[in-house]
Amino acid sequence: MEVNVKKMNNVVSKVYNNSIAEELGIEVGDILISINGQPIQDIIEYRFLLSDEYLEVEIQKINGEIYVYEIEKEYDDDLGIEFSNPIIDKAKSCRNKCVFCFIDQLPKGMRETLYFKDDDSRLSFLQGNFVTLTNMSEEDIDKIIRYRISPINISVHTTNPELRQKMIKNKFAGKLYDIMKRLADAQIQMNCQIVLCPGYNDKEELERTVSDLSKLYPYVNSAAAVPVGITKHRDHLPNLEIFNEKTARETIEQVEKLHEKYLKELGTRFIFLSDEFYVMANKKLLDYDEYEGFIQFENGVGMISKLEREIQDQLTTLSEEKINIKKKVSIATGHSAYEFICKMAKEIMDKCPNMEINVYKIINNFFGETITVSGLITATDIMDQLKGIDLGETLYIPRSMLKADEDIFLDNITLEELNNKMGIEVIPCLNEGKDFVDKILK
Repeated sequence: MEVNVKKMNNVVSKVYNNSIAEELGIEVGDILISINGQPIQDIIEYRFLLSDEYLEVEIQKINGEIYVYEIEKEYDDDLGIEFSNPIIDKAKSCRNKCVFCFIDQLPKGMRETLYFKDDDSRLSFLQGNFVTLTNMSEEDIDKIIRYRISPINISVHTTNPELRQKMIKNKFAGKLYDIMKRLADAQIQMNCQIVLCPGYNDKEELERTVSDLSKLYPYVNSAAAVPVGITKHRDHLPNLEIFNEKTARETIEQVEKLHEKYLKELGTRFIFLSDEFYVMANKKLLDYDEYEGFIQFENGVGMISKLEREIQDQLTTLSEEKINIKKKVSIATGHSAYEFICKMAKEIMDKCPNMEINVYKIINNFFGETITVSGLITATDIMDQLKGIDLGETLYIPRSMLKADEDIFLDNITLEELNNKMGIEVIPCLNEGKDFVDKILK
């Protein structure tokens, strides 16, 4: 018997060594048809059904023959296979036209994948992506509830229905809060993101949004606010203001009052600001413990405090060999992290007196000087601004400058190409204290 698989894309692309799949004889090119009699349409169903301890896995071989494998396994055992697409079928593209969309502000000539806007709830589950929920069908929502998929990361921006429609430019955008209430009733965990745009969703509107979200606690676990980013490539796009020292300071003061309120009411600060606000306002960040486990770390919330603690802890464990190491190296970083990295470099040099560490602030000429985070620095700007400088034996950069799964910069230049063009070893460091210190003192 042959199955019509024209509409299916569950093609096995990899089989891990010593896995259940390898033991059974599943091969690259085989097609997954069903698990326990249920057709597999996407990764949500696959992960959910895979958790059973007894499986009947239906596979179509390359020659068209169908096999059903009976498998007994532990609850958390994986089959050990990957598919030709990580979410099994094509990612859903975004139909919104957000006034602050960063992709709309990209220049031409960058990696092709950067221009694809995804708004796929499965990528939220798989990779932590934030989704607006505007592109979800009733079937999608029912599936999340039925399969207890959690957590889901939501780009909220505002809970004001009319304002959300205006900001996202999608007629379904105003239904957000009703959907979130359904998810909360089903005990689905949610993390929320707010891109703050001065004159749109800040001040009183921010207060309203946080108040609405807090009513869904603990299923809305937390909310993070990040400042809107504006590049110099905004032709034919709506005018947007950006935060400055004064408005960033006002936002911090507003959120500090909310911290007091929600600590009393919920036992959590609930709403957190990204580190960029504190850097812009020249204000001290929250203390390490005040970030409550860094639940919004991926939104840039508490990254500096966390890295500082980890670096300081790592410096207390150094061997005599590391303390006496003699090297001259350099670090390239963005404007936002520059003062902090200078401080960390000094602490390392104080501990290791034979070290010379020079820190260079890379101005973002590619996107525009208003973009200050390290993750949006290009290889072109690094090369242009560090040309002719004695960088020592190694140049260190944040790993965030590179694509998550590949050593390539936003301007399509690879790490190897940057090494060759600069004539120096360029080493990316994770945003972790141990990795940062170990690599510099290697």
